[in-house]
Amino acid sequence: MQFVSKQFVFTNYHLKNRSSIFSSSYYPWLIVILCSAFAFYKFVLQVSPSVMTSDLMRVFHVNGAGLGNLAATYFYAYLIAQLFAGPLLDRYSPRLITGMAISICALGTMIFANTKILLIAELARTLIGVGAAFATVSYMKMTSLWFRPNQMALVDGLLATGAMTGALCGQIPLAYLVANQGWQQSLIDCSLAGVVLASLFFLIVRDKNKTTVDSVRTKDSNPVIKIKEFLILLKKRENWMLAFYSGLAFTPVAVLGGLWGNPFFIEAYHLNLTQAASFTSCIFLGLALGAPVFGFFADKLGRIRVMKLGTAIALISLMIVLFISNLPLWWLGCVLFVFGFGTGAFMSCFALGKEMNGFRLTATIVSLINTGDALLGSFTEPLVGKILDYTWTGQMVNGLHHFTEGNFRCAFSILPLYMLGALICLYMIKNNNEEKLC
Repeated sequence: MQFVSKQFVFTNYHLKNRSSIFSSSYYPWLIVILCSAFAFYKFVLQVSPSVMTSDLMRVFHVNGAGLGNLAATYFYAYLIAQLFAGPLLDRYSPRLITGMAISICALGTMIFANTKILLIAELARTLIGVGAAFATVSYMKMTSLWFRPNQMALVDGLLATGAMTGALCGQIPLAYLVANQGWQQSLIDCSLAGVVLASLFFLIVRDKNKTTVDSVRTKDSNPVIKIKEFLILLKKRENWMLAFYSGLAFTPVAVLGGLWGNPFFIEAYHLNLTQAASFTSCIFLGLALGAPVFGFFADKLGRIRVMKLGTAIALISLMIVLFISNLPLWWLGCVLFVFGFGTGAFMSCFALGKEMNGFRLTATIVSLINTGDALLGSFTEPLVGKILDYTWTGQMVNGLHHFTEGNFRCAFSILPLYMLGALICLYMIKNNNEEKLC
């Protein structure tokens, strides 16, 4: 009896201690850290082909367009999965679904690392895209449950910090690993890291506190209401403008940082892979810092106003990088940083979307907006590859197509048009709440 009593006391203490952790004021930030870690992991996997372009072209016997299509299978799957990610996270357990999504990313990475067959590699990248589609939406869903509305833009901006830190690690550190242990072993290590992250997510994260659960269950008891709300959400012009803005603003970063930036810097500035990756990292570092900074001011000064400023800064700096040759290296790094910093303003579009549509369907509106990134990215990377192949002069180096600096600048000329289109989208969005603030 004494032993049973002691065991009961210990168990009761343990449960109370766990409960105190989950009710702590610091617990929401722990959730943010883990959700940011998923975004970190997503971007490591997304940009990883950029530091192994020659290896992939050689192993899978593809040209520029073929490599673009291989990388873009990620975006094709990402785009389709986005259609389901938001409604699933709004309806069911974010903890369970997110943990499964991380596991799918890890599985796809392991398969990709262990194949030399192009079709299987494309299927593996498809799995990675399916899992990664839940990263941003899961983060936004969790923050809407655990943080106040007037904290949204700042907390949402921190997502970019975690994501771009992942993109940074997908450049110099991953390039170093690839150079020292090969691309396959490097991706195996990434897969094992995903298994660890999924385990931590299942163990630590909880969906929401009891009060929120009860209120959400009461509101969500009728699925027909959700269908009506979803249709209303789709009919709003502003939501589609936000989706196109998000895709147009972020795609230049995805193209330069995700696949074609490193080969361009290697050719234009005669750098090695690690040096080129360091300049690509300047973009991600700028975005990682710019997103929370612009988010902070967006909460204070108005979201659309701040997004216009950041996008204009990004457009000007991008044109300097693409259309001015032979920049001093220190100047190139600074301009790339400013380009990323200005692009960071686009993260405020998620807070704006939640504000204009209400927080009830947070994951659904975030999913819709995030579709813009996948839609534009899914055909822009192959499009750049096709332009490179079209302007290719026929030169071969080590059995691979060699693209000149002029080829790259011609292919990249579409990117400033994307940024200009993003600015136009912002001028077509009307936010009554912001007008009251002004």
